[in-house]
Amino acid sequence: MITEWTTKLRYLPYEDWPNQQIIDIKQKIATSHWRLGYHIQPSTGLLNDPNGFSYFNGQWHLFYQSFPYGPVHGLKNWTHLTSDDLVLWQDHGPLLLPGDEQDSHGAYSGSAISVEDQLFLMYTGNVRDENWVRHPKQDGAWMNAKNELTKISTPLIEEPKNGFTDHFRDPQILKHDGTYYCLIGARKKDDTGHVLVYQANAVTGPWQYKTELKFTDQPMGYMIECPNLVFVDGQPVLIFCPQGIAQSVLKHQNIYPNAYVVGKDFDWDNFQFIDPSEIKNLDDGFDVYATEALNAPDGRALTVSWIGLPDTEYPSDIEGWANCYSLVKELHLEDNQLYQLPVVENDKLIKIEINTSEITPQAKITMYMEANQRGQVSVKTDCGEELQIQLDTTNGKILVDRTNAGVAVAVDHGTKRETNVTEGPITAELYFDNTVFELYINGGQKVITGRVFPQGRQFFVESQNVQLQKFQLEKIY
Repeated sequence: MITEWTTKLRYLPYEDWPNQQIIDIKQKIATSHWRLGYHIQPSTGLLNDPNGFSYFNGQWHLFYQSFPYGPVHGLKNWTHLTSDDLVLWQDHGPLLLPGDEQDSHGAYSGSAISVEDQLFLMYTGNVRDENWVRHPKQDGAWMNAKNELTKISTPLIEEPKNGFTDHFRDPQILKHDGTYYCLIGARKKDDTGHVLVYQANAVTGPWQYKTELKFTDQPMGYMIECPNLVFVDGQPVLIFCPQGIAQSVLKHQNIYPNAYVVGKDFDWDNFQFIDPSEIKNLDDGFDVYATEALNAPDGRALTVSWIGLPDTEYPSDIEGWANCYSLVKELHLEDNQLYQLPVVENDKLIKIEINTSEITPQAKITMYMEANQRGQVSVKTDCGEELQIQLDTTNGKILVDRTNAGVAVAVDHGTKRETNVTEGPITAELYFDNTVFELYINGGQKVITGRVFPQGRQFFVESQNVQLQKFQLEKIY
């Protein structure tokens, strides 16, 4: 396996890689006990941002930004997934491949929209010149009903707007009243983060700058990544990643947060949130980033998140793969608070109820604790490792502690996460999948997500003052 990832190796053309590299990674993965049972994970190498989440030709489509040759950021493609139910995903392999003039150094993040009988992909093409200066392009591609892809050779948006840096990426394409719009994350030359809005009468352009998205008066750090405008129960919600945002604006513990803001209404003429809420954390856990949102044809507002963080190493790196995706979640609003729950289709994963303290590596644990109590749920292994969930219904607090849950991850940013919930009884659902957990509290009022890397291979659950129900879930990957 490669131990030193030079720039040359990271950007080596795919055709120059020996077949043995993928074979070696697959052999490592075959002996791994850190792989997942029902979460999307890369077949090899790096899984990065979710892209192109859409419904087209009677199926759900999702792409993951991928570097297949190692657990590092290199020459990235879009790898194609399809699903009939948002639960079981078929991996068709890389589809949107880099290497052309408009994406010579990588096909970076973007989105997709159904246009008549084709799916249109809009993405950022990473282009570097001979001096390694970045020249980002916003590119397009068509996918037909046979899942065959044709790139558009001319960039849709050739260069960043004047006054902005080469950090200009992650287009989200939308359609409203017959006009196409895209939101693009950007960094101004004064090192402030913004969301730029472009518009066109056709998806292929010409695309023209319209305005900046207006959703807050607060400074949003030095760069906004992955902006997604979605409408939840009739209200606009912006889900985005404000890198470098001040703690006074958004209290957060991860190296980079994933955030959201809710508006009472939306002004399409001026691209402005009406009466926007304060900025809030999308997930109060350890590892959620780059969430992609979709207003689905069936009326639901859906999201899927990258469970991984930029500039973060994970123990599975030594096996040649890194990261995974969350379950697909449905969104609702209550008093400007975003509620997130796994889509109901995930219920088909339930196999049998577990009546012992030992659980399978793929499990769902429902929790209930009465008011005015303090309690704890622990997921332990046969090697003495422990993931702790502490519940306090007197003060409305939940704390998750992964300090001793296995091989350490991102300890510089803390090993505990705490969130506040409504005082009184607490209900929660823990989706556990060997090395990833998603904790949904009080019907999705708060979510805490994270990775753990235990050495143990047997799992046990203990509780104090908390009523539990445990279910074995299907291992589908």
